[in-house]
Order: sequence, then C-alpha cells, then structure tokens
Amino acid sequence: MLKRLSFLCASLLVLAACSNNNDSANTAPQPTPASTAAPAAQPSAASTASAPAAAASTAPATPAPASSSQQAAAPTPAPAAPATPFVDNGKWVEGKHYVRLEPAQSKVSNTDKIEVVEVFSYGCPACNQFHPTMNKLAQELPANAVVAYLPASFMPQENWPMLQRAFLTAQALGVADQANDAMYDAVWKTQELTAMKGAGLKPVSALPTLEDASKVYAKFGANPQEFLAVANSFAINTKVKRSDDLLKAYGVEETPTIVVDGKYRLTPRSAGGNEQAVELTKWLVSKEAAGN
Repeated sequence: MLKRLSFLCASLLVLAACSNNNDSANTAPQPTPASTAAPAAQPSAASTASAPAAAASTAPATPAPASSSQQAAAPTPAPAAPATPFVDNGKWVEGKHYVRLEPAQSKVSNTDKIEVVEVFSYGCPACNQFHPTMNKLAQELPANAVVAYLPASFMPQENWPMLQRAFLTAQALGVADQANDAMYDAVWKTQELTAMKGAGLKPVSALPTLEDASKVYAKFGANPQEFLAVANSFAINTKVKRSDDLLKAYGVEETPTIVVDGKYRLTPRSAGGNEQAVELTKWLVSKEAAGN
C-alpha cells in the first residue's frame, strides 16, 4: 500500500496533492542522531510542499548563526502589498473552502504579525508545482502578515524526513531562503536528491542522505561538516519533533496546506485551485486582521 501511494504521489500529471492516510509511514526510521541527541518523534502529519522562511523553535540550544556574508546574500524582501478591508460576500464558506481550527493552535514562528504557514516538502510534487504560486502569495501579503514554512515528514519512503531535517538545519544556519529554489531543483530537475528510480522508488539504502543535501547548501555558504554536526544535534531533533507536533495539531492531511495564524487551514484543493488559494488566504488574513 505504501509503494502504491508513493507512485500516485510522485505523478505530477494526475495529482494535485499527496495525502497522508497510512499511520505506519510515521514510524519509519529517522537520520541517525549524534550519541547525545534525543530521538525525534514522528507523529502523523501530511504530504506535498514549497519555500523556506524563518520558523521559530522551542529548542533549548541554537546553532551558530550564518556569517555576515551569508546573511548579505539573502534576497531583499519585496514591499508589502496594501492591506484590504475585510468584506464577507459569501464566496468563501467555512467547512467547505477552509477549516477553522478549534481551539486555535500555536504559530510556527514567534511573530506578532498574522502568520501564513505553508506546510511543504521538497520531495512533494504538488509542492514543487505550487512553489511559484507560494512565492506570489508571499509578495502579495500586506505588511501585517508574514510567511513561515513548516516541513512535513510523513512520506519516509520518499525521503521526506531527511528533507525535513535538512531544511530545519539550513534554516538554523541561515541559508534556507537562498537555497530554496536549488533544493526543489535538486529533487525535480537534476534529481541528485530524488527518491525516484524510473517509475518506482529507490531502496532505502540508496536514498539521498544529509551529506548529499549538505552539498547543495554548500553552494550557498554552508560548511558541509558543520551542516552535518548541526543536523544531528539536540537542537534540530527538538525542531523536528516540534514540526511533527504542529502538523498533527493543525490536522494537516495533505500538502501543500496553508495555515493562517494557527486558526484556519486550507489547501489549493479545498479552495478550488492555486490562484483561488492565494485569494482565500489573503481573505483570511483580512478576516483575522478585522477580528472576525
């Protein structure tokens, strides 16, 4: 069943999202942590992904920040779009186009702005397809809203746990944003990080590793040795666990999924398409800003 699900998930031509409907996927082994690291739990979550941004963690230790040269390489944010007043004309229906999370859940980041989270995986074909749309959404958000990213791990047979850990490590080292496009390309274009082999999947022993991912991030200033050490640290184990806990708390069932301020959940599928997902997300941001 897992392999059949994987093959379905891997086809961009027939699927708009990958669903997580087999809890056994969450019990697959994670990358081996250092001897002092606490093991990372893998609660159930969801499937299909996009770009990175700063997402806060409750980790007790914080890896070394990026150098000033790495920080300088970060793209300059585009000017925020003007806020629009909230108008409910009946177009978007709770329970149909979006779900209200009750009770409201924690945010991914520590922002005091309205948070728009994309749940994603670099290994998710639908997230790869949604990636340009997510970039558009980020550019169209008003100044009172901010984007954050939550990596999913629920497809271990497609190497999502490794990609999740790699993203969280790159984020801690300050290179996740710069390498975002390159990571998608490494999975779907050059295929140096792909889990696919022809029409099937590679055996577990042949799946790309954190060392392979570190080579992609090295192009953006990350030291491969430091990357691997941080990836297997207690801090990243804690971030992995928190990511999986948030996915469960948000009730994520597929990727890409968008969560607005820990209160509303939607997908391109529920919204009626990628462009509709952008429109609905901006509407929910204005709804939250209006206190509705």
